[in-house]
Amino acid sequence: MDLWFFEKKATEKGFKVVAGVDEAGRGPLAGPVVSAAVILPPTFSVAGVKDSKKLSAKKRSRLYEEIYDEAVSVGIGIVDAAEIDRINILQATLLAMSIASCNLDPQPDYLLIDGLFRISSRLSQKPIAKGDTLSVSIAAASIVAKVTRDRLMERYHEYYP
Repeated sequence: MDLWFFEKKATEKGFKVVAGVDEAGRGPLAGPVVSAAVILPPTFSVAGVKDSKKLSAKKRSRLYEEIYDEAVSVGIGIVDAAEIDRINILQATLLAMSIASCNLDPQPDYLLIDGLFRISSRLSQKPIAKGDTLSVSIAAASIVAKVTRDRLMERYHEYYP
């Protein structure tokens, strides 16, 4: 399977800057939902990059550092528990994804979104079911979102053991 398939298809359509977007924290009963958007250079090595749920914490952490070192840009979006309760987890997830994509610099012209839904954005986008297993950019975003959320929850634990 070519994890660059969707990125290549976007480029063939004339898009120049493609970002993958994913989230972490939809299932837990505590904490925020965290999303990441990642723009990878075409030279990025995909070795080991896959859905964050299929990686050990140690491997995720190592890949997180590699992604940050090599990515063109990484954007993060966080929606807290109070907002999740107010608007529901799906809407909070889509909001976090939108925030993450807005935090990219440079801005992409195409988004690959993990899941079934488009996000609030003027950018062209393609939702991809199970995208974190099919796209290198979404898989990278999956890793960044998961590690970011895990580190945030570890800090919360210091205050709320």
